[in-house]
Amino acid sequence: MVRFSNLELLKILKENARMPFLHIARLFGVSETAIRKKVKKLEEEGVIRRYTIEIDYKKLGYEVQAIIGLDVKPEQLINIIEQLKELNEVTSLYSTSGDHVLIAECWFKDSNELMSFVKKLNSMAGVTRVCPAIVVEKIK
Repeated sequence: MVRFSNLELLKILKENARMPFLHIARLFGVSETAIRKKVKKLEEEGVIRRYTIEIDYKKLGYEVQAIIGLDVKPEQLINIIEQLKELNEVTSLYSTSGDHVLIAECWFKDSNELMSFVKKLNSMAGVTRVCPAIVVEKIK
């Protein structure tokens, strides 16, 4: 019996979650049923939480991607998180333990939109610092 790791399977699914199980089975030299059972088990265990899509925002006219670090007063953290979750510009939001309390991934049509957004963030009660970085190239 050919063995393959969960991580190998997950890497393939992360690259293309729509890849047919039969094709994955052929890659690993196992039956389609074996792949189907393994994926079902990973879903039931909560390892696979959901399936999603990757969007090419540039094809929609959004030319500027920014990663924005935010420092926030502790007593305002929950309030700021709730506000950021509602903003269309924020595509991903992370709570971190590094240089910033929050990290937001955002897309903008141009640098003027980014500048306006940074001003908006700076005006939020409880935000103490906003540190935007424009993404030049996604490598992986």
